[in-house]
Amino acid sequence: MPVTPLDDHQWAITTPASTYVIAVEIDPLTGEATPRQKYWGPRLPAEAARQVAASGARRHVSSFSTPAEVEELLPVDGGTRWSAPSLQVAFGHVRSLEPSFAGASVHDEGDGAQRLDLLLVDAHHPFEIVLSVRVRDDTDVIERWTTVRHRSDAEVTVTRLDSGNWFVPDAASYRYSGVFGAWAEELQLQRGPLPVGELVFTSRQGVTSHTANPWVMIDDGAATEEHGEVWGVALAWSGSWRLTTTHRPEGGVCVSGGFGHDGLRWTLAPGEELVSPAALGLYSAGGFGAASRSWHEYARRHVLPTAREERPVLYNSWEATTFAVTEAHQLELAKIAAGLGVELFVIDDGWFGGRDDDTTSLGDWWPHRERFPDGLRRLLDGIRDTGMRVGLWVEPECVSRDSDLYRAHPDWALHMTHRRRDEKRGQLVLNFARDDVRDWAFGWLDRLVTELDLDYFKWDMNRPFTQAGWPEREAEQDRVWIEHTRNVYRVMDLLRERHPRLRIESCSGGGGRIDFGIMRRTDEVWPSDNTDARDRQTVQHGFSQLYPAGTMSAWVTDSPNPTTRRAMPLRYRFHVAMAGVLGIGGNLPEWTSGELAEAAELIAQYKEIRPVVQHGRQYRLAGTPGQERSAVQYVLDDRVVVLVYNPLGNAKRGPRHLRLTGLDPDALYEMTGDGSRWHGSVLMSAGIRPAAWEPIGADHRSELVVFRKVRTSVAEPVP
Repeated sequence: MPVTPLDDHQWAITTPASTYVIAVEIDPLTGEATPRQKYWGPRLPAEAARQVAASGARRHVSSFSTPAEVEELLPVDGGTRWSAPSLQVAFGHVRSLEPSFAGASVHDEGDGAQRLDLLLVDAHHPFEIVLSVRVRDDTDVIERWTTVRHRSDAEVTVTRLDSGNWFVPDAASYRYSGVFGAWAEELQLQRGPLPVGELVFTSRQGVTSHTANPWVMIDDGAATEEHGEVWGVALAWSGSWRLTTTHRPEGGVCVSGGFGHDGLRWTLAPGEELVSPAALGLYSAGGFGAASRSWHEYARRHVLPTAREERPVLYNSWEATTFAVTEAHQLELAKIAAGLGVELFVIDDGWFGGRDDDTTSLGDWWPHRERFPDGLRRLLDGIRDTGMRVGLWVEPECVSRDSDLYRAHPDWALHMTHRRRDEKRGQLVLNFARDDVRDWAFGWLDRLVTELDLDYFKWDMNRPFTQAGWPEREAEQDRVWIEHTRNVYRVMDLLRERHPRLRIESCSGGGGRIDFGIMRRTDEVWPSDNTDARDRQTVQHGFSQLYPAGTMSAWVTDSPNPTTRRAMPLRYRFHVAMAGVLGIGGNLPEWTSGELAEAAELIAQYKEIRPVVQHGRQYRLAGTPGQERSAVQYVLDDRVVVLVYNPLGNAKRGPRHLRLTGLDPDALYEMTGDGSRWHGSVLMSAGIRPAAWEPIGADHRSELVVFRKVRTSVAEPVP
């Protein structure tokens, strides 16, 4: 079984390719219990795991430091610890914990999953801590979270509750990988030496944020795309979060992650418990590529609600209309889109209230009275008559001052006593932590789906929190940072339960809410408002480090691009978008007949390769996407799809032969189109010479290459 007790205080957590050994050590002088990580690396048999548990190396301790803090599963604030704590609790004026061990239990959860719970109690106060570890027999991702329980009438305040601390085994040097960004420049991959000290990745915005994403990978500086050991930690949470990576001066690295950010206070009522979101850990011995593929497969098996479905080709009307949504124009767009082979039509912002610009009507979720005096039914039926499904853009978490909702319920917006209410994008944030706001949002969303028979919501969130207060809750108002996100989850969960056919896309002004927490409730995510194909390549490269292509919405829009003004061939724009979930967002009536014909052909090609792209194993090949020759490859069963890119025409240096990977070296593969047959070993060792990679030519060349395995072993020469 995945959880193997080694004795009463030690356990081996076993995944298909790794072992994670933990122990509870008891200080013989103080009686304090310290849950500690003893091993995390390649899979070991039980006897070997027992041996590493008993043979842990001691770290040098001075009167000024306790270096072994980095090995603790949940370093608490108290005792002889001085690094960033994973748990901070105050009992009145006493901010300290002294935990003792109260027992462990193993639970079978079905479908090959087991959970280990370690129970700790404070030495004086009736305060409990439960450290939970879940492991499954079909993934190398380990899930951890923390529960704290308050058992007395005394005041208890939690100021930090991380999901867990992960120790990265000793190495001569350390390198971190993560992503940074901004609006229209999300998910930019960065790698660098991990400095001694604390390196913090965080969002204080109330959403996952554009500036960082809640994951980090650590290696020894020698890992490559396909070789080397990599340890990764990710947080499944869509609000404010924090990952603290600590590199001790004496050596040793740990990563502690959880929800919230500096300065928040969560007061617990007597008998109340607080549960953290899950922190996820992954060890991979196959480099960054294998780590990414493990994350992707975990998402498909244990996160995404409809992972086995094929995502439809959608059209979104935003860039063609902005706020000027009319029945006649939408139907014109729908007829053209359907003729191209589009399967889902999404009406974006501008269909409701008096929404003529971004200063008004958020909160007034009924059809625009002037443009749709008889409602939306006729428009939506007209779209369905073309053979497409239909969806709407919504932004349930925000409100305009100029709205009937705000005039009726100004107290529903986040606010603080004696402080102004700052607007961003002409709007305020609703306090979704309030049950009445949550119930209101579910009510109108449920009504829209029911009355209009909707297939799809694009759920947007276009600004971070400001003045994030809840005056009615007084000392407990910091709970808004937790309960807002939890109630967003609850509304999405209820909608999906009530309407099993409904699909939801997560958007937050682009890529401001992408994480495994929101992905548990949605079917795809929008990684950036920047649809420039060249910029999108770097965004998609960063996205692929953790998240699978089948969740990544990618549009083909107009040229020159509305954001960057860069002109680019339609073929290149399509080939970049075909690396994820293909969508169209251009002003179709202005496309030429030649462009429309080419678009229809490329959409048909995408539908042929869609199962491989959305469900296959992904491999990142060659150079930096968007900057030099690159390619992305997908493999599913006997099918291989490769999208090849060359953004710079006059590029004489760099590879001109594309070597594939992840194939059967003894098999024979046939190239679609010319029928040529290739040994798998040749495709991986010598490679092919894509026309797009020729050293002289136009900028922005690309091609689609498709192979199918035709023989599992080569018994005769290639014809």
